[in-house]
Amino acid sequence: MQTITPTIKPTYKQHLCYEKLYDKVTLFPGFGGGAGGGKSWLGCEWEITNCYRYPGSKWFIARNELKRIMGSTYQTFRKVCKFHGIPESDWHLDGKYNWIIFKNGSQIDLLDAKYLPSDPMYERFGSLEYTGGWIEEAGEVHFMAFDVLKTRVGRHMNIEFGLTPKLLCTFNPTKAWIYRVFYKPWKDNNMSPEYSFIQALYRDNEFTADSYEKQLNSISDRITKLRLRDGVWEYEDSDTALIEYDAIIDLFSNSIVPSPLKYLTADVARYGSDRVTMGRWRGLDLYKVDIKTKQGIDVTSDQLTQILFEDHIPRSFTVVDDDGVGGGVVDNVRGVKGFVNGSSPIALKDPTKWKAVVKQNYSNLKTQCAYMLAEKINNHEIAITAELSDADKDMLIEELQQIRKKITNDAAKLQIIGKDEVKENIGRSPDISDMMIMRMYFFLDRPVMFVARDPIIGHGGVKPFA
Repeated sequence: MQTITPTIKPTYKQHLCYEKLYDKVTLFPGFGGGAGGGKSWLGCEWEITNCYRYPGSKWFIARNELKRIMGSTYQTFRKVCKFHGIPESDWHLDGKYNWIIFKNGSQIDLLDAKYLPSDPMYERFGSLEYTGGWIEEAGEVHFMAFDVLKTRVGRHMNIEFGLTPKLLCTFNPTKAWIYRVFYKPWKDNNMSPEYSFIQALYRDNEFTADSYEKQLNSISDRITKLRLRDGVWEYEDSDTALIEYDAIIDLFSNSIVPSPLKYLTADVARYGSDRVTMGRWRGLDLYKVDIKTKQGIDVTSDQLTQILFEDHIPRSFTVVDDDGVGGGVVDNVRGVKGFVNGSSPIALKDPTKWKAVVKQNYSNLKTQCAYMLAEKINNHEIAITAELSDADKDMLIEELQQIRKKITNDAAKLQIIGKDEVKENIGRSPDISDMMIMRMYFFLDRPVMFVARDPIIGHGGVKPFA
């Protein structure tokens, strides 16, 4: 193996990232935030350099699909090798095991980080040990992949080399977990010392700025151009989105006046891929979420009854999905309300006209409640104080983004996209957001007594009979 002394000529932004990659504090450096900033070059150069500096070390490149690594990242890898005068005889790509082996024993594994329903916890990565690693286009990768892979670095010869574990993440702006983990803390200037984010746009890369400017200016889609050219994160995913993204993020930090009134909402499934999700509420504070899998309606009924007893929640303040299997729970736990998604919307009582009926143009009850939920989230009237795992938090964020109006020829009826379409978009059932939608039922179901001036009832709400 030849003695290679790479001459690193980073851009200024790459230099800032290299400082994080070699300090003793940062564990999870983030880099990018736009196209053309030199993300892939940085990642490849960092790992190649480390393979030479630390013989026998072990690294990985992870991406949402292996074919994208081979079609893009690997091609950059070869360009970096050529730039530094590294002969192909120094390393070997093993297509059977998807790794790159160097003559000095160093190794780079190429990992397919695609989410698999058969492996939702990424157990396939659970026994791997690496010196460090890199997730390319991290915004395309499921949060759980990041959460597992960050436990796999620092486990191979780090003590011998005196190396701090590092998991580099490179990405473009996207409304995925990287917004919450990297961008928003950086923007708000409250990032944990273990994390860092260096934003690099095409104009920060003097080597390719001119060519990238022409390419990016030619993008016709406005949102794509804002993201890739200008590094804009606060974009609207769609003109059909009902809930503002930042309002969704704020759910976990909102402060609202506590309420003495407790409610329970439950989205029920039976022995399928969908989960049983039960939410406990104090007014509009979701203070506890119970998630169960692979259990029958009898077990779910018993658990729900126990929760109502323990938390002193009235059965009349409990609503359960009454479509399909959920109807069995409604039958078993007498006194709880049934929520039929496709049923007719409930006519609101107008407190200004004493029980006057206000006509609603919603296609069904779920749509009506979804619109109400969106309004209350956008107005910061709902808080989530329940302890959710990061994975469940990201699932909920993703699900709430899927509450979107459906464009139809019937302009008179408001509709949202159906559950089947949501499942196709995110690969699973939106169980937690469905449970939250049902909370709005109690703004429709109870008779009016007087205009609510107490903030515990909620914006535009009316106080029910006790």
